[in-house]
Amino acid sequence: MRAAALKAGRIYVNEDVPEPTPAFGQVLVQVKACGICGSDLHFAKHGAALLALGKEMGGLSILDTGPDLDLEQDVFMGHEFAAEVLDVGPDTIAPPAGTIVTSIPILFTPEGALRPIVYSNEVAGGYGERMLLSAPMVTEVPNGLDFRHAALTEPMAVGLHAVNKSGIVPAEGALVLGCGPVGLAVIGALRLKGVDTIVAADFSPARRALATTMGATDVVDPAVEPAFEAWDRAGRSKPLVCFEAIGVPGIIDGVLKDAPHSTRLVVVGVCMETDRINPFFGISKELSVQFCLGYDPTEFIETLRAIADGELPVAPLITGEVDLDGVAGAFEALANPDDHCKILVTP
Repeated sequence: MRAAALKAGRIYVNEDVPEPTPAFGQVLVQVKACGICGSDLHFAKHGAALLALGKEMGGLSILDTGPDLDLEQDVFMGHEFAAEVLDVGPDTIAPPAGTIVTSIPILFTPEGALRPIVYSNEVAGGYGERMLLSAPMVTEVPNGLDFRHAALTEPMAVGLHAVNKSGIVPAEGALVLGCGPVGLAVIGALRLKGVDTIVAADFSPARRALATTMGATDVVDPAVEPAFEAWDRAGRSKPLVCFEAIGVPGIIDGVLKDAPHSTRLVVVGVCMETDRINPFFGISKELSVQFCLGYDPTEFIETLRAIADGELPVAPLITGEVDLDGVAGAFEALANPDDHCKILVTP
């Protein structure tokens, strides 16, 4: 089969990837659509650095890619997908052939090992024609939902997880720094939770417009009005939860310096570089900092339901669609925030 892969820093199409065969507990699917994630863009440029940082960490991380990756060989990616069931493994209970499904991107092997469908030399991902999923993780797409919209379940669940981690309640307000796909997912989840004061900051006019579509009550260009000044204007003295969805050095320290007393900072932007903070700012104002990543199965299913019921308006986020031959160009196009938000790969 055909699949786009990363090899030695370059995206290309492998025309002869081995066909996946479902074993017990596995489902073979035809990929219908797969979103290109910002983490894939980062990995294409900084994969070696990410792997090196992973080796430094103690404890477990959901970014653990399993067996050691060889970046000089094909690395298969694509974890924001919707697909059609083709076949199931022996003695496996799963939706019948023809069912449109999505899934948390995790594959269990017959030996019981866990293989994330994120970056792998062996496990096919959503940037290919077909892939394997774990039957217990597969969720049928409800309400006749467009498979393109269902493919956004995974990234939108990231936003819901961040909002849940924050503990925000409707009586509080939110400031979202960065209106890329993660920041927009946070804004959508805040609206789901009944938060009625949401200030969103981004330099891009296109992304500020999308923030309004997703539910932001105020949007600001930080080049014109600093984000925390905009919050002071719009926040109506509510307790503040600030979501950092930018992921570049200096942002966290800037929040600690400028945030009001008792602000809760939720860091959902993934910074790949060493950063520096001044603890004095946080101590002086008794600030709280929460790092978060990913989502749990309940949040994934809740997000899919919200999309299917029209509570999360994801259609405007889709700004492009390419086939496998267009994946490399799409990676380049996504570098411009005014041109694109989410590009789907439809093999």
